[in-house]
Amino acid sequence: MITYTALSPHPPLLIPEIGGARLGDVSKTQQGLEEMARQMVDSCPETIVFLTPHGNIFSDALSALGDKELEGDFANFGCNIASSAHNDLELLQEIETRTKMASLNFLVLDEKLARSNRLQHRLDHGILVPLYYLQKAGLPKVSILAISIGYLPLMDLYAFGGLIRDAADTLGRNIAIVASGDMSHFLKDEGPYQYHPDGARYDARVKELLANGDVVSFVNMPEELRNNAGECGFRSLVIMLGALDGREFTAQVFSYEGPFGVGYLNMGFVPGQERDSLLHDIRMDKLKEIEAKRQAESLPVSWARMTLESYIEKGEVPSAPPGMEELQQRKAGAFVSLKRNGQLRGCIGTIAPAYGNLLAEIQHNAIAAATEDPRFSIIEPSELPELVYSVDVLGEPEPALRSELDPKRYGVIVTSGRRRGLLLPDLEGVDTVEEQLLIALQKAGISPNENYKIERFEVTRYK
Repeated sequence: MITYTALSPHPPLLIPEIGGARLGDVSKTQQGLEEMARQMVDSCPETIVFLTPHGNIFSDALSALGDKELEGDFANFGCNIASSAHNDLELLQEIETRTKMASLNFLVLDEKLARSNRLQHRLDHGILVPLYYLQKAGLPKVSILAISIGYLPLMDLYAFGGLIRDAADTLGRNIAIVASGDMSHFLKDEGPYQYHPDGARYDARVKELLANGDVVSFVNMPEELRNNAGECGFRSLVIMLGALDGREFTAQVFSYEGPFGVGYLNMGFVPGQERDSLLHDIRMDKLKEIEAKRQAESLPVSWARMTLESYIEKGEVPSAPPGMEELQQRKAGAFVSLKRNGQLRGCIGTIAPAYGNLLAEIQHNAIAAATEDPRFSIIEPSELPELVYSVDVLGEPEPALRSELDPKRYGVIVTSGRRRGLLLPDLEGVDTVEEQLLIALQKAGISPNENYKIERFEVTRYK
């Protein structure tokens, strides 16, 4: 049974020995964490499940630390304060079993496995900060779980929360859940961050939706708003809300402030009476949104989708229906990108025309994006209704100097001998020329210190 859940910010400066004089700038957050910790301790959990965005993060899997005893410290922040707790291996095993049955990727990493793959095996500050306040509030020697979020589709994360709850219920275990995460990092032009007006909008929207218990609207929050805000706690919250699925809950805002350009929201959630699961409603809203996009999709995207659905469902490459003459008469390189629940699911393309005309170019690359992108498994038929497509048609590349690049307007091609790397323009998280070039060089296997040729190109993006 879930006794209590909370959203906890995790800046290390909330530890007095680290924050020092700056602690006064986050006094509201400090007081809020103290109250949240008191309420969680009073709910008498046997195990506390921590959901952190700063552990071992994978694009296609969730993970958890698997050693019998879990330890961590703030040495990276110049402080020798350390914490340790017993790992609830029985609950962890039950969750692992359920994820296998649900076909969710879930990795359990002990110290040996973590070290051999250069991964973390100790508690990170996303766990250590709230754990510090819980222990300060008199937390007895309870067990914990240290689970890292993954960049899986949001519906999978929400369903995973339900698996945590079901595993605890099966074992008769009383658990509390801490969703660790800060809000927008773009509230001010300060430090390594940049200002974006959506930062404050995102923080206000999260606070409003959670306070009102509007889970469906929260999970379906626009991806663009989340990305523009530069948040780090959304996925922790999605998992936490999934664990509360089928229950009413009472939400309490303990504190909110953003003195350093990062939003710190601290909330507690008390489970209440049973209610119908919202998982179906969330999925239906998402499918309606996708269907609306498909009603207005462009000709290139319609052809890419038609091709892929026929190939995945029937094993057939379709012939072009009437109305595709425009694509048959053009020649150009093209990239087809597939997303599922806001996350990239495949992307393959050609820099220059390779298959006769744009119709064939899009068809070939749509199939390749679904079946040949080495970063992802092959698209399954069950995923087709949730896919969102885009097609980038490339203009002619032209030689360029570094000073003539613009990552929002131009894509870039870097070449050294036979090695060649391409990056499309206007990509999420690629905001500077330096970032754009570095990623393109990495894709090509070219060192930044080598001599290489730069080309730029424009694209027409179809949705």
